Amino acid sequence: MADTNDIDASERAVCLAPADYIDSDHPEVRALAAQTTAGAATPDDKLRALYLAVRDGVRYDPYVDFRSAEVFRGSSVLRAQRGYCVGKAAAFAALCRASGIPARVRFADVRNHLATENLTKSMGTDLFAWHGYTECWNAGRWVKASPTFNLTLCQKLGVAPLDFDGRTDSVMQAFDTKDARFMEYVRDHGAYFDVPVKFLQAEMFAQYPHLVREGGVRGDMEQEAERERAKA
Repeated sequence: MADTNDIDASERAVCLAPADYIDSDHPEVRALAAQTTAGAATPDDKLRALYLAVRDGVRYDPYVDFRSAEVFRGSSVLRAQRGYCVGKAAAFAALCRASGIPARVRFADVRNHLATENLTKSMGTDLFAWHGYTECWNAGRWVKASPTFNLTLCQKLGVAPLDFDGRTDSVMQAFDTKDARFMEYVRDHGAYFDVPVKFLQAEMFAQYPHLVREGGVRGDMEQEAERERAKA
C-alpha cells in the first residue's frame, strides 16, 4: 500500500530526475554522494551528512561571476568548492537526488542585516533577492535546508552555524550570537524543479548592476568579516 503521506508519483519522479543545473547524474556528484552517505542507515543520516558536505565543503562566496552559468550548476560548485547560495542549494539538491531522496530548490527574498560592508556597498542594498535554498522530501513532508554559510564564515560573522537533522526546517539564522537581527525572510518565490538560470541572471543584472558589472567585484567575505570584527 502506498504511503498516504507520500508525494505524487509524478512529482517524486521529477524531483529525483537529473536536470541541467541540479545535475545529479554527473559522475562526480554521484561519487561524492556515495562516499558521503556510506554507512548512513536512514534518510535522516544521509541528509545530515550531505548537508554538511555542502555547508562546510563549499565555501560561501557571493563574489562569483554571475554571468557564468556554471556558478548555478551543482557539479561545478562542488568541484570549485566555492559558491553562492543558489549554487550551493543546487549542489545539495543534486547530492540528495543522487542518493535517492527527492529534492528541489526554493527561492525567497531575504534582508541581511549583517552583510559585510564591501558586499553591501557592492550590492547597493541589504536585500538579497532570490536567495536560494533546498527542499528535501523526508518523513512525509518537504523539509527546508539552507547550507549557505560555512562554519568558518559563521564563526567570523558571530553567528551560530545552521545545523540540519533531516526532519526539521533549517533556514537562515534570524539572530546572531548577540541576539541582534541577522536574517529576515521578506518574500517567498516558491519551489522549482531546476534552477531558472536565465531568469536569475536577468534579475541579478537588473537589481545589482554594481555586483554584476564587467569584470565582477573582488572580495573575500571571510577576510572582510574578520577585519570588521577586529575593528568592532
